[in-house]
Amino acid sequence: MKTTAFTSGTAPDSALVERFRSRLVSVERLSRLSVETYLAEIRRFLEYAGEGAVAADSNSLARYLDERSVRDGISPRSAAKAIAALRSFYRFIIDEGQRKDNPASLLEAPRRDMRLPEALSGKAVDALLALIKTDTPAGLRDKALFELVYSSGLRVSEAAGLDVDDCFFEEAVVRVTGKGGKERLVPFGSAAETALLAYLREGRPRLLKAGRKSSAMFLNRAGRRLGRKGIWKNYAAFAAQNGTSSKLHILRHSFATELLSGGADLRSVQELLGHADIATTQIYTHVAVSRLEEEHKKYMPDFAALSEGKLREAGPRRIPRQQPAPEY
Repeated sequence: MKTTAFTSGTAPDSALVERFRSRLVSVERLSRLSVETYLAEIRRFLEYAGEGAVAADSNSLARYLDERSVRDGISPRSAAKAIAALRSFYRFIIDEGQRKDNPASLLEAPRRDMRLPEALSGKAVDALLALIKTDTPAGLRDKALFELVYSSGLRVSEAAGLDVDDCFFEEAVVRVTGKGGKERLVPFGSAAETALLAYLREGRPRLLKAGRKSSAMFLNRAGRRLGRKGIWKNYAAFAAQNGTSSKLHILRHSFATELLSGGADLRSVQELLGHADIATTQIYTHVAVSRLEEEHKKYMPDFAALSEGKLREAGPRRIPRQQPAPEY
């Protein structure tokens, strides 16, 4: 097969990139972070390919990825994201009527070693969240925020996007807007409820500046919505004190692992986490089994009791032991 010749250093067509952005947002409904990741990759590809980008064949795309790998040292995970971006871009090109096939569909994503997500035990999470002092408005906020993230298994972007009206205390559920703008209702436990009520009563009013209005649940010191970076920074500080991972996503991993260890079925956990594909949720079963095996080695009687159908009694009070609410 003939390989398309590329010219390097050509500025990307800004109008084309903008139309692609519109498609990612309105048609593919990707998250803001995914949109920016795809656009960065496609801009890079257009600069590399020049006028040959639209007509490029699979060999040309493979060569581009090889050069990216050598020049930038990208990981298999990043290479897979680059391929996903290229596939999306050529779907867009097909829709625009500029070609009939998708050359990126022939690219094979690199194999990635399965890495089990790190998860904390219920006691470890208790110790971590106990470090948060609630004698300040910011402390009340952080306590409520991280209790809720753990209790409901939220992504950081989902927690940052919450509004006050998204919490329904009578039903003990929170309305979450996940990836692709898809909404779901997720229950929260008693510890999260207590922390949220204390924050709304004593913390949030003091963070909200006089004369300012905000629908956001979690506010920063300026009275504006607390962003993802602020949430990450605050969590990392508590994690450093506790000697645990600074990645906030570990609370979501711990939530899923506790549910599965407690006997929840995989489909229910998938709905709670907002995973589009159950295969994404299945990785937590490996973590749950690994944890049970460790417990088995330490406490044979306890393990026997759990295996006889008492799994639902496991886990901290922070995670609600109930069937998930229906999709909102």
